[in-house]
This record gives sequence, C-alpha cells and structure tokens, in this order.
Amino acid sequence: MGRLDFITGNKNKLAEVRAILGSVIEVENRTLDVPEIQGTIEEIAKEKCRHAAKVVGGPVLTEDTALEFRALKGLPGPYIKSFLEALGHEGLNKILDSFDTRDAEAVCTFAFSQGPGLEPVIFQGRTEGAIVRPRGPANFGWDPIFEYEGKTYAEMSIGEKNTISHRYKALVKLQQWLAEQQP
Repeated sequence: MGRLDFITGNKNKLAEVRAILGSVIEVENRTLDVPEIQGTIEEIAKEKCRHAAKVVGGPVLTEDTALEFRALKGLPGPYIKSFLEALGHEGLNKILDSFDTRDAEAVCTFAFSQGPGLEPVIFQGRTEGAIVRPRGPANFGWDPIFEYEGKTYAEMSIGEKNTISHRYKALVKLQQWLAEQQP
C-alpha cells in the first residue's frame, strides 16, 4: 500500500501523522463528518472508521484521542474534546483540585479499514503522565496541561513529542502491521 487516506479535519494531527508515517507511506487527508457515538474508546474508533470507509468507498485511517484522569476512573476519556471546549485548560485542572492524584493517561486509537463492510483493525498507544496547570503554547488541544517527565506536550519540540506520544506509539503499531501485510 503506497497511499493512505487519513480522515481528519485537524491540521495538527495530520502534521504529526505525516511526520511519523511519511517515510513509510504517503498520507493523504480527507475531511468527513463522522458520527461521534458514545461508548468505549475502541467502539467509538471502530464506528468512525466503518462510517468513513463507507463514505470514501475504500481504505481509510481514522483516529480518536482520549485523556483519562485516574481520579475520575478514566473520564473524560474519549469525550475530552467536549470537556476541553466547555471548560478550557483551567477548568479541567479545577476538576482535579480536590483529588489526591493528578495522574492521567493519554490514549490514541487509530482504526484502519480496507474498505466498506470490512472490520476495522485497532492500533492503540498510551502515555502515562499528569495533569498540570497550562504551560507552553495553547495551539493543540490539551497539550499544555498534559505533562510527561517534567514537560508538557506543548513545551516539547515536535520531534521530541513524536518519539514518546500516545499517537506515536499507536502509529508504530500501525507501521508494523502494514509491513506485515506486504507480500
């Protein structure tokens, strides 16, 4: 496979995926409205992928990101985008102010489908960290409040983040799987 349609409207996600996969496969971008169902991270990722494959009529890659707070038993999880839009970085921090732990896990789930009607394959990466007061540029989601080994994602260079992030870990699994599919 020389080319892959990545379904996203997020230019930052597209840039990261291209930076990580670009030497292995050509990543093209398609923007589609996909349903946002409620469910587990895996259920959401698979449903988005099924829908995208049906609309595109061929192979697609979709991605879903979650941010799980240990104190909240995994919430906001796959609903982080809505929580962030409603509360902002400070509001997300305030949720945790009365708890003993600020531990969190960043989760990235890619789903790949060969086409309509074919079951998506899941590739998941996880990075453990903590929720902190915002540091660094606020230009990519919750990066300013997710700290890994003393730095927030927003404080890291793109190259540094792209070697430790939840997205990187998931894409490495995808790369390995794609290599195994070659005849």
